Amino acid sequence: MTTIDGEAAAGFEPVREAFAVNFARHGDIGAAVCVYRDGRPVVDLWGGTADPDTGRPWTRETLQLVYSATKGATATAAHLLAQRGALDLDAPVATYWPEFAANGKADIPVRWLLSHQAGLVALDQPVPLAEALAWQPMVAALAAQPPQWTPGTAHGYHGRTFGWLVGEVIRRVSGRTPGRFFADEIAAPLGLDFFIGLPTSERDRLSRMVYQQPDADFTTAPAESIPEELRELVAAMLDPNSLSNRAFAVTDPAEIDFNSPEVQAAELPASNGIGTARGLARMYAALIGEVDGVRLLTPETLASATKEQAGGTDQVMLIPSRFSSGYMLPTGTNPMTGPTSFGHAGRGGSLAFADPEHGIAFGYVMNHIIEGPDDVRASSLVEAVSRSLA
Repeated sequence: MTTIDGEAAAGFEPVREAFAVNFARHGDIGAAVCVYRDGRPVVDLWGGTADPDTGRPWTRETLQLVYSATKGATATAAHLLAQRGALDLDAPVATYWPEFAANGKADIPVRWLLSHQAGLVALDQPVPLAEALAWQPMVAALAAQPPQWTPGTAHGYHGRTFGWLVGEVIRRVSGRTPGRFFADEIAAPLGLDFFIGLPTSERDRLSRMVYQQPDADFTTAPAESIPEELRELVAAMLDPNSLSNRAFAVTDPAEIDFNSPEVQAAELPASNGIGTARGLARMYAALIGEVDGVRLLTPETLASATKEQAGGTDQVMLIPSRFSSGYMLPTGTNPMTGPTSFGHAGRGGSLAFADPEHGIAFGYVMNHIIEGPDDVRASSLVEAVSRSLA
């Protein structure tokens, strides 16, 4: 039986119980969950193994890569610049990044980058991975790239390109890389354990990810055996020219080893944020209220940041999705604790969000990457939080 360390305040015992069940029944190897309520931590739990190869245990200080949960941190940096008057989200991107105007993109506003409406999910010519990690070659390719649809007429998940697009705007406006800006202006004031671009000095704290092999490979299964709601997506994944494939093939090679020290040290503001569940929950708590005297966004800025900008069928994921300016909004497949919630999930299970109505901020991170509808770990924890609020 996995030992669970940390604390859960009175009334939040269901979260501890759900966390233990995730290890016993749902595949967690090493993980942590943290919940803030009204600016104070009420749950801070961790357990399991940080590195299955060596048996190194998960501790309070263990760091975890969280894939697309990074996007919430990057969006927060953009909104902080907007709040300070340095960035107008409704101004053309080209105001700050003149090269971006090429190939019909002169009028795309910054807000469409954040809300996945810019139509820049893929590249006609993928960028060599080493050059993408170096930053400038990738942003030059995106500046030259024509959109895949008429901007503003549809939305589709910019799974990889979001980080370079929004990150370059942050860099042009602030004069700092997005990782440096986040470290200076968000992580430092709040004392967050969260990095976009992992310093070498922190590597010993990092967990190692383990990837679950799927029980079924729908791409080789007979069509009649595929659930009807998945058939369109499976067909798209079989088509190398579909946006569903090309959106995740913007580098050469397309597959990125996120356990690689080189990848972890680079700044990929869409996908390689590394931190603790505590760091994520604390950041979201400071978005909706004060945490130890620090509040990141005013109520007015927060209302603008979390207003729905795009909804309906996603052109990349081919399922319903909803986005504000940079944050995911609740859907049937994206569990949060109430209709005013906002945040971001990450590949394989991680999730972080805030719920202003209930004063809740939540972070869950784990090293066992499980993809598909059978992964119930985050949703079971969210349900436990909701029960604790009842």
